[in-house]
Amino acid sequence: MDTLDTVNLHRGTAPLLVSLPHDGNAIPDDLATRMTAEARRAPDTDWHVARLYDFARELGASVLVPRYSRYVVDLNRPPDDTSLYPGQNTTGLCPAVRFDGGAVYLDGQAPAPDEVAARVDRYWRPYHDALQGELARLRAAHGRATLWEGHSIRGSDLPFLFPGRLPDLNLGTAGGASCSPALQQRLEAVLAGQSRYDWVANGRFKGGYITRQYGDPANGVDAVQLEISQRIYMDETTFAYDDALAGQTQGVLRSLLLAALR
Repeated sequence: MDTLDTVNLHRGTAPLLVSLPHDGNAIPDDLATRMTAEARRAPDTDWHVARLYDFARELGASVLVPRYSRYVVDLNRPPDDTSLYPGQNTTGLCPAVRFDGGAVYLDGQAPAPDEVAARVDRYWRPYHDALQGELARLRAAHGRATLWEGHSIRGSDLPFLFPGRLPDLNLGTAGGASCSPALQQRLEAVLAGQSRYDWVANGRFKGGYITRQYGDPANGVDAVQLEISQRIYMDETTFAYDDALAGQTQGVLRSLLLAALR
């Protein structure tokens, strides 16, 4: 296991890397003092996804988890902050706006371009260096690798990002470009074969920067994103983990990861 002050990497034995780029919720003190009270709670964290995917280690997967909040820097956005969803609201590389449309910073306290660049060097690059290195290791060992992007979000009452209610499970493969057709078919078969959760493939969330950047199925690297509505494993208001709900969700996640390993 590699543990840096910004990144924790568990190296597994199977050709599968589970990347959880929005699990971190730490905010440096000097940054927190510039934020609104609501933003200091880091409400847009992908709460508890490392706990939800903890079983992946039993399957031999590598697991990559950051320490710091997406409010410090969003690890799933390109370093030049190009929009991944043109024409739709997004929150940026160093977000100044929360998912609910509220401000992250107090008036006049948002980061200037030089600070954004420093955060990319300090927090963004170590995560991507670790990710690229682990994918290369797995591919060298197995001849292939699958990158699984684990995400979660509040599934309703976020009109700034999407109307109405988000499906429970949102599979993203960049419209089929980031993984092989065979893998997408296996994953969709798992989702179609269960009746507890509704789901969609390549809907509102088609895969972020990591999925699109590192998915290269022609050269043995498949990449898949799964955006989970938080209501199926936790309380979206208090952020409390719900063991009973989470256990049911983990059953489907296990089936999906096993399908990814086939």
